[in-house]
Amino acid sequence: MNRWLTLLLWFSAWSGYAQQRTWDTIPNQPEHYQKRVAEFKSQPVVKGKTVFLGNSITESGNWKKLLGDSSVINRGISGDITFGVQQRLPDIIALKPAKLFLMIGINDLSKGIPDEIVLQNILSIVYAVHKGSPQTKIYVQSLLPVNPTVEQFPQRFNKADHILTINAQLARHVTALGGTYIDLHSKFTDDQGNLKAAYTYDGLHLTAAGYKHWVAVLRSLKYL
Repeated sequence: MNRWLTLLLWFSAWSGYAQQRTWDTIPNQPEHYQKRVAEFKSQPVVKGKTVFLGNSITESGNWKKLLGDSSVINRGISGDITFGVQQRLPDIIALKPAKLFLMIGINDLSKGIPDEIVLQNILSIVYAVHKGSPQTKIYVQSLLPVNPTVEQFPQRFNKADHILTINAQLARHVTALGGTYIDLHSKFTDDQGNLKAAYTYDGLHLTAAGYKHWVAVLRSLKYL
């Protein structure tokens, strides 16, 4: 069976299940979320730029400084999940980015959203962007590892096995939908498979060193 057809049938099979459940796209910081969305709406539509899209891990990156490019657009929102990114896609597609770097899904897992739904949503995001902005180079970055041994680690994010499952499936399917998969996970792990302590302050979010390493990996792969 044609791989595209297989994927589309897979989407259809899961879409019915997904519609049976409604997950909050603003789980922790509704005021902040709404403020960010309003801020995005107020900004001029500048096409052809590099866009970083995701949750707090993306939002907290000072991408303009890290990349030395004042035109980089940060579309990360703390607390966002794959359903939230799907809702924000029309604004992303309107930007017609030259490059789009996506990382999303860890908040979904913390809320108990099934791996299959998270994967379906990420792949549907790739498909929608590729269809709406075919010239955009779409980079789907793996979910990062976590480190539950770090003090103050939020235990609801202790989802290492789920992270590995989703990353493996993204690696299999992203290319067929017009994107490029980037394995950041293996570049951030220690000998135990956890997020390296030097790159995180709570086992989930990144330190300045973590963001520098992220950019160094992207540069080494010639994606920046």
